[in-house]
Amino acid sequence: MTLATWRGFLLAVGVESGLALVAWVLGCLFDLPVWDLMRWDWWAILWGMAASLPMLLGFLACVRWPVGPLRSIQRISDEVIRPLFVSCSIWQLALLSVAAGIGEEALFRGILQGLVSRAWGPTPGLLLASLLFGLLHPLTPTYLVLATLIGIYLGCWWLLTGNLLVVIIAHALYDFVALIYLVGKPA
Repeated sequence: MTLATWRGFLLAVGVESGLALVAWVLGCLFDLPVWDLMRWDWWAILWGMAASLPMLLGFLACVRWPVGPLRSIQRISDEVIRPLFVSCSIWQLALLSVAAGIGEEALFRGILQGLVSRAWGPTPGLLLASLLFGLLHPLTPTYLVLATLIGIYLGCWWLLTGNLLVVIIAHALYDFVALIYLVGKPA
């Protein structure tokens, strides 16, 4: 791994971990302790794994049959994502995926969806947090829409289970499998 790749990896993990720190600080400020929103049990793990499956099937469909606007996502995957992470080891991809799952879900579902839901109800909370989630994934306009839809999907799981761990696991597992596939690492 080159120094530039190592720095890129550390930056990515740092940014994703920083989102968890932001979520924690906001949770303290607004009396919404994000870490109290997680319950560690086998059901959360199983539901999180199950919740990742439709996202992974959608991902595989998009990369197997890149029609129309999906072609630009595939091009960015090939030209940006793969070169950025191809020299990362499996454990580095796993660490990055876990950091993204924890950081993004703590901030978007736990804090943003939680705070907006507290103020205006669960539907506005779900929609606003999901839209912001999509807007912060602007690889292409199509990817922004897909990320918003994934945000809605994960937000629904959060509403259904009331356990942030479910969506953290679903997100992290999705990211890990997608990165493994995109960089061509053996499982």
